[in-house]
Amino acid sequence: MSRLLLALGLPLLLALVQQQWLSSRPPHLEKLRGAAASAGPASLEARFSRPMSVAALEQASRLEPPLPHRWLGRGDTVMLALAAGQRVNGPLRLHLAGRDHRGLVLPPSTWRWDPRPRVVAVVPVPGGGEQLRLREHDGRWRALTPALSQIPQVEALGDGSGVAFTSVDAQGRQQAWRLDLRQNNLAPLTTPLAPPRPGRLQRLAGGANVLFAHLSVDRRGSLLVQSGGLSASDGKLVLWPPRGGQEVLSLKASGPVRLLPEGGGLVVPEREGLSLQSLPPRPPRRDLLPGSRDLVAFCPRAGRALLVRHWPDYRRSLELVEPGRSPRQLWIGPQAVVAAACGGAGERVWMLLVEGLAQPTLTLVDLDRRGSLRSSRTLQDWELEPGAGLHHDPTGDRLLTVLRPHASTTANAAPPPPQVVLIDTTDLMPRPLGRSGRQAVWLPPG
Repeated sequence: MSRLLLALGLPLLLALVQQQWLSSRPPHLEKLRGAAASAGPASLEARFSRPMSVAALEQASRLEPPLPHRWLGRGDTVMLALAAGQRVNGPLRLHLAGRDHRGLVLPPSTWRWDPRPRVVAVVPVPGGGEQLRLREHDGRWRALTPALSQIPQVEALGDGSGVAFTSVDAQGRQQAWRLDLRQNNLAPLTTPLAPPRPGRLQRLAGGANVLFAHLSVDRRGSLLVQSGGLSASDGKLVLWPPRGGQEVLSLKASGPVRLLPEGGGLVVPEREGLSLQSLPPRPPRRDLLPGSRDLVAFCPRAGRALLVRHWPDYRRSLELVEPGRSPRQLWIGPQAVVAAACGGAGERVWMLLVEGLAQPTLTLVDLDRRGSLRSSRTLQDWELEPGAGLHHDPTGDRLLTVLRPHASTTANAAPPPPQVVLIDTTDLMPRPLGRSGRQAVWLPPG
């Protein structure tokens, strides 16, 4: 009997000893990674071996330069979020220290962190053709792909793991591609940060040799490839999750389908309006917003987006969509809204307006969330490159697009090439980056 009791009690005793030993050990950092920021310019997510005291982390940790920030969350996973309304002009240094809820000290560590995105542009090359190039923070440009005949669309994957793009061959058929990128924007102090390195270039079968292909991405790294041919039966919608594989989706759409930035759903244009549909494994759900509307931009805060509504009298309006509310009109007028961008939950909204036919005038407008005009600038010497869009970088509070100089502003007989430009939101002044291009997007830090 004593031997039986000993055999039964020994594992329990060992488990208690092991639990006591583990509880007496200091906490340690298990994972530190960049996180999507919805309110401020950048965020970090930290996971520890046990629940930490947020107050102790705030008191013991330091950020250099000392930008305003706060620690959020509870338990073993917390987030460092930079406060809104500030700019990140270079790499940051984080001295991480604190205590857990038992008062045990976290071994300090120091990290380098650069939350700034990089520019990826479709650039014409000598001799004809186009290629993808990446702009480093010091202004240097690097080729990411070989020269292709034409690259009509490029999208950066939301987790920074790569870019997706489409190409057109001599017969006018399109092909979808994915290029993996290895980034190192967060590292211990002893490890230098490194520029992105191109990895595998993958041909995506879901968009092979079709007449058109449209791409959409979310912040998790998912990619949606929508392709089609001459007839409706040629259409195909393929979802590529971030961890590989593919899934063919069965739904009908009257235009480009977009992934929700936070994942789990689609915005589908239909004849009756825009519908919001869930993705598996979520239960099937479809919510319809009737009317003639186009989705032009998502906001960083989940569930917010900008729509352009077309009215019977040929006016257009810009609307802000928020969860549980009807679309709220921010602006209405006779001009065409050719691009828009959103900051935070819609606290800042920028849109490019075009008015006139013979000599169209391009105007950049800055609105607040109530639709009140903050500022505007007429871009007299520029016109928007078709399909370029308007993209906001919250870390530097600047806009990215591609503009073409008016032919009347140049002495050359040949049409002037379009330019990749940055626009500071304080003065709305375009500043060319010294590189001609067709498309340009922000590559999030990975």
